[in-house]
Amino acid sequence: MENQSALNTLPVAASTGLLATINSPADLRRLPMENLPRVAQEIRELILHNVARSGGHLAPSLGVVELAIALHFAYETPVDKLIWDVGHQAYAHKILTGRRDNFETLRQLNGISGFPRVGESEYDAISVGHASTSISAGLGLALARDRKNEKHNVVAVIGDGSMSGGLAYEGLNNLGMHSVKMTVVLNDNKMSISRNVGAMSRYLTRVIMDRRFNRIRSDIWELLGRMSDAGKRLRSLVHNVDEALKHFVIPGKLFEDMGLRYFGPVDGHNIPEMVEVLKFVKESLNQPVLIHVITTKGKGYSFAENNATKYHGIGSFSISTGDTPDQNSGPPKYSDVFGASLIELAREHEDIVAITAAMPDGTGLTGFMEEFPQRFFDVGIAESHAATFAAGLAIAGMRPVVAIYSTFLQRAYDQIVHDVALDNLHVVFCIDRAGLVGEDGPTHHGMFDLSYLRTIPNLTIMAPRNEHELRAMLRAALLDMKGPVAIRYPRGKGTGQPLAPGFQPVLPGKPEIVVEGIRCAIVAAGDQCASARTASDLVEKQARFRPAVINARFIKPLDRDFYRGIFEEYESCVTLESNSIAGGFGSAVLELAASMALKRAPRIACLGLPDEFVEHGDMKTLLEKLKLDPESVARSVLATLR
Repeated sequence: MENQSALNTLPVAASTGLLATINSPADLRRLPMENLPRVAQEIRELILHNVARSGGHLAPSLGVVELAIALHFAYETPVDKLIWDVGHQAYAHKILTGRRDNFETLRQLNGISGFPRVGESEYDAISVGHASTSISAGLGLALARDRKNEKHNVVAVIGDGSMSGGLAYEGLNNLGMHSVKMTVVLNDNKMSISRNVGAMSRYLTRVIMDRRFNRIRSDIWELLGRMSDAGKRLRSLVHNVDEALKHFVIPGKLFEDMGLRYFGPVDGHNIPEMVEVLKFVKESLNQPVLIHVITTKGKGYSFAENNATKYHGIGSFSISTGDTPDQNSGPPKYSDVFGASLIELAREHEDIVAITAAMPDGTGLTGFMEEFPQRFFDVGIAESHAATFAAGLAIAGMRPVVAIYSTFLQRAYDQIVHDVALDNLHVVFCIDRAGLVGEDGPTHHGMFDLSYLRTIPNLTIMAPRNEHELRAMLRAALLDMKGPVAIRYPRGKGTGQPLAPGFQPVLPGKPEIVVEGIRCAIVAAGDQCASARTASDLVEKQARFRPAVINARFIKPLDRDFYRGIFEEYESCVTLESNSIAGGFGSAVLELAASMALKRAPRIACLGLPDEFVEHGDMKTLLEKLKLDPESVARSVLATLR
């Protein structure tokens, strides 16, 4: 934007000008082409103001404003199906598809999601939030369309690093085999794939989309096929020369070899050029097509263009300065504590290596990457590969640490089971963003890791109650334990407990009694200890007795002797966790109690996340709604004693 400071004076929720007249893509398609750049400018202003106020995925969505306009202008959505991979680049899509006036509710409880959701709009063909899924889903839609003799188009937009995910290539491989009519738009924002942009690329795009060129090529090809042996030999020669030239001059040869017709690179901020290519593909071709579009991540906002990583997903910020609230005040983030602790350990142990799946900043590994570049591996959006790659390192005698968000580690379940745990390999999984993550919603809440990891033999699972304990557990996992280990911790800042130098010992399997008490024991997993302590204080004020608070520390294994003592001493036992109650920590405690011949069995109540997908919203409101805030926990404790 030419004058960024002027944008501060614009209204936050209301849209003006041309954008105010667009309530659906049909309205957009009625506008003359020359007005579309103005629409793009107004969309950028609306995105920028709302994200500056409440946070969100800024840089990805700013980068595809023109692409979203071109797609909805060229295709008859929602009849034609449009799929946005990952989904964090779909803000302009939402604004154009009837959600403009609700855009100020983005990522807020009962507001619109930060990602496409089927239940939110008929224009959202599939709910997304994880990477590399669009091609596979689009192929399913396209094959079903053909089987039902329908005529609509299917377009999958992939990019922003998603092409580094193996699922994308599985989808491409299958798409090329079926030769079904479908278009893949590769949004190349310099995060992956080729960067070739220039006059020659534009020339090639013009040539390969020219109708006369394609018709002549087809006619000559058929003519040579009808000729004698000489003609057939000539056809073979032309084919070979064509293939050789493509290897040198066409950056999409890989896609052509997989069975997709390649177009590009195309300027992703030139709406007329994109519309021309999209309409040609839609009207003239009946085969799989890949359109390679070059965009600038953060386009139109200089701070985001210059630092796309920082503004990829960001909280509130000042539009005029780009500054965010002081992130360094208060306690450090769990991810930062993890990263600093790993560096300390790696300085003394050269066999420690770190792995991340395209998130060195988010997982706290940037410092490790800078200090130990030869011992740091970013595998891209390839969580399954990360786990098996770590297995190979462990077999060779290294001590790999795999740092991945809880919700993304789900994609590596089979590799953890088959490649790591089966042979009891010493791989440490550091699971960031465990539990609720707030505004990113159900695709990003880390609420299933305890349930899916607890079933795996040989695996030790720990959950620290504060940043001090995270340090201790990381050291124990790397130096004192054998076999696979998982440490799960939440998003955001720790409790503020001062970090003592060195690393304290952790006794395998042993919980910690945090607060002595009577009648009821609240057994909390990880960060829920803070809520448990507050709940214990509230019960004491209301009922004149204090429940005990126990820091479980270990989700697996559970110390049988310790828990037998808990079961036989207290009238009730309340487990508290930031995981689904289906198969989580509470389930483990119930199973343990059922396996014992207890002299006196307590009432056991399991508090955790419900057996359903939790929507997006701020953390405080979500916890209150789910009855996991301290006041609700205190009421549940008292209910077990009535």
